Amino acid sequence: MGFSEAFKAFWRNYANFSGRASRSEYWYAWLAVWLIFFVLGIFSYVSEFIYYVDGLLGLIVLLPMISLGVRRLHDTNKSGWFILMALIPLVGWIIMLVFYCTAGDRGANRFGEDPLAK
Repeated sequence: MGFSEAFKAFWRNYANFSGRASRSEYWYAWLAVWLIFFVLGIFSYVSEFIYYVDGLLGLIVLLPMISLGVRRLHDTNKSGWFILMALIPLVGWIIMLVFYCTAGDRGANRFGEDPLAK
């Protein structure tokens, strides 16, 4: 999945907690969101209004980022509840990073078809 396709899928699956998300979909969506925040962060020095837009965008993308993380966990055949592991400082973050970087299951698993098989 390419960069623009991943960003479109990110918004199409705004609150979709079922199914699977490939590594490329996950990481390209993260990259797109952080690039937007980076650009808004630079512009926030020029205008205080952009600072508030940045905060509003943070609230808007919170739910789709969580749903994307859950679908990425589903791709590795883990329950979406594993996302709560990120609440454990440092150790939880490292474990989640390993889960998100791990290749997904080949073929179907209990959460659906392989997103790379499409």
